[in-house]
Amino acid sequence: MTTREDMEKLQDQWTAQWPAALEAWSRFTRLRPPALCMHVTEAKREGLTGSFAMIRLTDQAIVVSLPEVMNCGVQDYALEVLAHEIGHHVLAPATLSEHGRLLARIRRGLPTLEAQAPMVANLYTDLLINDRLQRGSSLRMAEVYQKLASDSKTGSVWKLYMRIYEVLWSLQRGTLAGECDDRVNGDAWLGARLIRSYARDWLEGGGRFATLMLPYLLEDKESAELMAKLADTRGAASGGDIPGLTDADAGEASDIIHPALDPALNGMNEAAEGTDQPRDGGTTGPAPNSAPSHVRSQGQARQPFEYGELLRSAGIDISDHEAAVRYYREQAQRHLIPFPSRKKPRGTDPLPEGLEAWNLGDPLDTVDWLQSVLHSPRVVPGLTTMRRVWGVSDGAEPRPEPLDLDIYVDSSGSMANPQQFISYPALAGAIICLSALRAGARVQATLWSGKHQFTSTAGFVRHEHGILRVLTGYFGGGTAFPIHVLRDTFAKRKKSDRPAHILVISDDGVTTMFDQDERGNSGWDVSAAALAQAQGGGTLVLNLPERWEQWENDVSKGIIRARDVQGWNVHRVATWEDLVTFAREFSRIKYTQKEARTTSVE
Repeated sequence: MTTREDMEKLQDQWTAQWPAALEAWSRFTRLRPPALCMHVTEAKREGLTGSFAMIRLTDQAIVVSLPEVMNCGVQDYALEVLAHEIGHHVLAPATLSEHGRLLARIRRGLPTLEAQAPMVANLYTDLLINDRLQRGSSLRMAEVYQKLASDSKTGSVWKLYMRIYEVLWSLQRGTLAGECDDRVNGDAWLGARLIRSYARDWLEGGGRFATLMLPYLLEDKESAELMAKLADTRGAASGGDIPGLTDADAGEASDIIHPALDPALNGMNEAAEGTDQPRDGGTTGPAPNSAPSHVRSQGQARQPFEYGELLRSAGIDISDHEAAVRYYREQAQRHLIPFPSRKKPRGTDPLPEGLEAWNLGDPLDTVDWLQSVLHSPRVVPGLTTMRRVWGVSDGAEPRPEPLDLDIYVDSSGSMANPQQFISYPALAGAIICLSALRAGARVQATLWSGKHQFTSTAGFVRHEHGILRVLTGYFGGGTAFPIHVLRDTFAKRKKSDRPAHILVISDDGVTTMFDQDERGNSGWDVSAAALAQAQGGGTLVLNLPERWEQWENDVSKGIIRARDVQGWNVHRVATWEDLVTFAREFSRIKYTQKEARTTSVE
C-alpha cells in the first residue's frame, strides 16, 4: 500500500526532474512548475480524470496525478513524462488557436466518428513530440509505452500506433506493437513518413493522419482503455475561448486525403521528378510557393452548430446558445465601425468648486492627497482626507452624443435558427448593436415571433453578452409583432432623453405591428407615438420581392403607408445575405451629421 510518505518522496523526485525536462526542449523554455497531485481527488479538482497527466492551454498548466502514475507503472519516467507534456505547450498544439484548427481538420477526416477527433488529435501530436524527444534528446519514450501496454488488451488502433513508433525509431518489429499483419505494417510506414514529412507543417498533416486511422477506429473495440491513459489534451481548452474558428481554413477541406494518395508520401513525387510530365493526383505536400498552414487564410464560414461541436471537441463545456453568442460576436467583428454620433449645441468643461470630506466608501481616486496633507499632516482616512468638488461650465466645443438603438428582430418560423444555421437577421443585428456599443450608445434588443413569444433586454443597456443572447435566441412560431413592447418603451420617454432609433428586421410579417394591441389601441397610433418620442427616426428592413409595391394587397399598402405617412424608412433586401451589407452601411452612414441631411439608406 502506498503511504503519504511514498507520495511525498515521489513528488520530490518528479519536481527535481522539472529543470531537465525544460532543458530537453531549450535552455530558454520557461513554464510554471507542474501541479503534482498526491491524491486522486486533488487531480479531479484540476480537471484530470482517466489519464495520469494533462495540460491546459488556457493557463499553460501541466497537471500530473501521482497515484495514477504509480498505477500505470511510469513512476521512474518523470523526465520523459514531463518533457512530453511540455512539448504540448511548445510544439503541438502549443496554442488554443492551433488546437482548434487541428481538431477541425481531423473532424473532417473522421466522417461518422467525429467524436473521436480529440483522441486522434492527441495521438497525432504525441507522435510529433515523442519522435523529437526520442531522437533529439535521447529520452526513453519507447520504454514508457512498454510500461503502459504491459497489462492491457491491445486492438488494431494500438498496434498501428505502436508500429509507427517502431518504424520511426528503427526498432525491431514487434518491440512495441507485438504481432501485426502486413496491412498494419504498410499503414505504419505511411504514418511514419507522414510524421517526418509534415513535422514542420503539422497542421496540414492532421487530416491525412485522421484518414489513416479511420478504418482502424471503425473496427477496434479493445484499445479504448489504453487510449484513455494517453488523453492528456482532452480538456486542453477548458475554460478558454478559441478565436478564429467561425471560418474554415482555406485548405482545410482539400487536406483531407489518405496518405496512400498523397504524392508527397507515396513516392509519386520522386517518380515525377525524372519526367517532363506534371505531378497529378490531387493535393500534395506543401507547395513551393504556397503559404504554410500556420499562416491563416480565411475560408468558408462554418455553420453555428459545427462551431459549437468544434468547441466541445476542444474541451470547452458550452451550450448551443452560448456557442451561438460567441459565433455571431466573432462574425460581426470584421464589419464593425464606430457608430455615428449626433452633436449637442454645446458641451461642458469641468469647473473646480471647492473641497469636501472624503469618506470611506468613496472612490479612492477622488482623494485630493495634497489638500488632505495641508488640512492635517497626519492623514486618517475618512477623518482628515479631502476630495475636490467639481462643477461644470459651458464649453466651447460641441459634445458628440450617440443615438440609442431599439432593435426588433423577427424570429418566426420563416427564419433560420441562429444556433444551428447562420441567421443573417441575427448577424446583422449583432453588427449594428456592437457598433452602437462601441460608440457609447445603449441598446434595447427584442426578439419576437408569435403571440406572447418575445424576449427583450432589460431596457436600454450596454451589456454586450445579454444583447447577443437575445439576438441568438429562437422561437420559430407564428408572426405577431410585440406592439406593447414598442408602446411601453417610449410611453414615458421625455424629450430631454437621448434620441433613439427604432430598427425592425423582418419580412412581410412586419405589418402585424400595425394591428391592435391587447388594450385595443391601434398599432398605427402606437408606432406614430413611438417615432415621435424616439426623436431618432425608424427603419423597417424587410425581405421583400423586387416589385412588392405592385402587390395591391394589405401588406404592400400597410408598408407604403408606414413609409409615406408615418415617415418610416423602408429598406428592401432581396436576400437575407444582403442584410450584412445593409448593417455595415447603416452603422457607417445613416446617422452621421454631415450626411444625414442628404443621404438615406433605402
